Amino acid sequence: MSINFPWLSMALKNAMRNRRRSLVTLAIAATGTAAALLGGGFALHTYQSLAQAAARETGHVIVGAPQSFDGVENAPLEHGLEDSGAVTQRLLALPEVRRVLPRLQFSGLISNGERSEIFVGTGVDPMQEFLVKGPFMQRVSGELLDAVPEGQGPGIVLGKTLARTLNAEPGSSLTLMSSTVSGSLSAVDVTVTGIVTTGITDLDKRLAVVDIATAQTLLATRKVSSLGVYLNELEDSGRVAGQLRGDRAIEVRSWLDLAQFYQSVKGLYNRIFGFLGVIVLVIVLFAVTNTLAMAVLERTREIGTLRAMGATPREVMKVFTLEGLSLGAGGAVAGMAAAAGIAFLLVFLGIQMPPPPGRSGGYPLVVVISPLMFAVAALAVTLLSGLASFLVSRKAARQSVVEALSHV
Repeated sequence: MSINFPWLSMALKNAMRNRRRSLVTLAIAATGTAAALLGGGFALHTYQSLAQAAARETGHVIVGAPQSFDGVENAPLEHGLEDSGAVTQRLLALPEVRRVLPRLQFSGLISNGERSEIFVGTGVDPMQEFLVKGPFMQRVSGELLDAVPEGQGPGIVLGKTLARTLNAEPGSSLTLMSSTVSGSLSAVDVTVTGIVTTGITDLDKRLAVVDIATAQTLLATRKVSSLGVYLNELEDSGRVAGQLRGDRAIEVRSWLDLAQFYQSVKGLYNRIFGFLGVIVLVIVLFAVTNTLAMAVLERTREIGTLRAMGATPREVMKVFTLEGLSLGAGGAVAGMAAAAGIAFLLVFLGIQMPPPPGRSGGYPLVVVISPLMFAVAALAVTLLSGLASFLVSRKAARQSVVEALSHV
């Protein structure tokens, strides 16, 4: 079906003949488009935030010893990574790698002399670890491990709930107790340097972070649990992980392989917002169909006149289809403008969402403006409007000239 300007001009004039009805159709199409874009933009922002949080927590690529990701160990660090320094140097030689951070996971009891609590500890590189955490680990009081002067002795950073339980504050002396890799009991005295929050309630109850040398001394080992590899671009994670999997001396996972929470939320949101998007498109489809059906019914004699003047059924359908496409495109453009305006307004107002389950803090209500999503939404609304118009006008256009002219 070719389109030329005389037919398009006629379609636009027809749309303007009943302005109130056309405006209602435009408003419905614009509202539907804006609703779909705002919902999709919110979901996209959620995906990006969760992806950043997961990647910052573990690294874009995680490297461990063979079987270290199975989760079954008969002794601490049974499948720990030895000679992590040599592996780190090999990883840093890759152009995509920005930094490599060793981590040692351990657990045990932490005591203030009067009360003991279970902790989940991580030995880290204090000069780099807190840089990569960014906004996902906020300091409540005191200093982080990278600010502790040398020679002061082992320091520790506690989650805020664990610190409150132990009545600890920066400067407090505590004792860590854990099992060594050989199974014997070990202890080390530490000084609280700072208190942090991750925003995750359960994690703040058990969080303890020490420098990796303290953790290795406590466990009597030189091994580490894993190496967190941070890349220049998040999008390179899968490719670099696949590249490293050729080395049989190590086992490799990407952040996406370990991000179960991210994948669960994404699967849930995809279904929710996908279902809402279908509902919006159906509403737009019915609105345009109703408008064009009324127009076709009112203009049946006009259709007969066009046919008597030599217009073919194909040309009559072209006029109505162009009219529907115009209404759909106009509504889509208005909807995109409304969605973009609301997105900027939300950033300006700084509206906060309430804390989700398991979290202690809210997060900003932000809608991402995705050019691809805007283009797909506009195209979908416009094409659906054109399809509805085509279907509605097809029967009327095929009426005989006499039947159309005698329509009352």
